Amino acid sequence: MPAGHGLRSRTRDLFSRPFRKKGPTPLSIYLRTYKIGDYVDVKVNGSIHKGMPHKFYHGRTGRVWNVTKRAIGVEVNKQVGNRIIKKRIHVRVEHVQPSRCHEEVLQRIKRNDQLKAEAKARGEVISTKRQPRGPKPGFMVEGATLETVTPIPYDVVNDLKGGY
Repeated sequence: MPAGHGLRSRTRDLFSRPFRKKGPTPLSIYLRTYKIGDYVDVKVNGSIHKGMPHKFYHGRTGRVWNVTKRAIGVEVNKQVGNRIIKKRIHVRVEHVQPSRCHEEVLQRIKRNDQLKAEAKARGEVISTKRQPRGPKPGFMVEGATLETVTPIPYDVVNDLKGGY
C-alpha cells in the first residue's frame, strides 16, 4: 500500500492514456456543445493537467449546471458518511463527454407517447408501465428410448493374446 495521500496519488493507471490514443487531443472534443441540464460523464484525460477533477469524480455521471468559456460546471452526487451530497465542480471540456445514460429513457418516452396516441385514436386506455419478465413458458421433455446394456463376460485367455 502506498504511503502518499497526495492529490494524484494512486492514479498511475487511472489517468494513463489508452493504448494507441496518445498524442494531441482531437479538435472534436472542443467542438462539442454542452447545455445546462445535459448529462455528462467525467472521464479524466491525463495529458491535460489544467481543469482536471479529483480522481474521485473520474467515471462519475452528473448534470451540467454551468457553462463557461473553457469549462463546464457539473453537479455530481457524492456519498459522505450516511448521506449523499450534490457536489458542484468545474471541469474543463477535455475531461467530460456526453453521457448516454438518458437515451433509453427518452426513447421510451417517445415510444409511450406514440402508443398512447394510437390507443386514443382507437378509443382505448393502455398502461405504459414496464412489467417484469415473467417465468418461462412450460414445455414437455420428450422421453428418450430405453436401451438395455449388458456387460461382456471377461475372457482371460483372449485378453492375454491381445484380443478385444
